[in-house]
Amino acid sequence: MPQHPPSLTAQALVHRLGYAGLVPFVGLTLLMWLVDADALPYVALLMVAYAALIAAFLGGIHWGLVWVLVSGGGTAPALADGALQRHLVWGVVPSLLAWPGVLMPAYAALPWLGVLLLVCYGVDRRLFPAAGLSAWLTLRFRLSAVAALSCFVAAGAV
Repeated sequence: MPQHPPSLTAQALVHRLGYAGLVPFVGLTLLMWLVDADALPYVALLMVAYAALIAAFLGGIHWGLVWVLVSGGGTAPALADGALQRHLVWGVVPSLLAWPGVLMPAYAALPWLGVLLLVCYGVDRRLFPAAGLSAWLTLRFRLSAVAALSCFVAAGAV
C-alpha cells in the first residue's frame, strides 16, 4: 500500500504560502535593478500590480473573518457589532487606496504601496487581537516588512 506524505497543518500551509507570496516581491525587485531601460517599465508595472493585488487581498481577509464570525464557524470570540463594522469597512479601504497606485508612475506608486502594506499591518495589529488572531501577527509583520521593503527598494530602480 503506498504511503502518503504527512499532510501539512493549516498553519504550516499558511506560512509556506505566505512566504511563497514574497517571491514575486523579492524577485521583481531584483529584476528591476538588473533589466535594461527598455524592460524596466514592464517589470515595474508587474511589481506595482502585484503590490496592489496583495493590498486588496489583505483587505479581503477582514471580510472573510467577518463571514466566519457571523456564520458561527470560527473559534474566535464573537465581536461586537462595532468591531464587525470596522472589519467590513477596513476590508474595502486597501483596495480603494491601492487603486490610484496602479495609475501612478512606478516611482510614486511603489512607495505609496509600500506604505499601504505597512498601514495594513498596523490596522491588523489593532483589529486582529479582538478577533482572536494575535498568533498571526508575527507572520504578518514578517511578510509586510519584506513586501514593503521590496516596494521601497524597487522604487529606487525607476
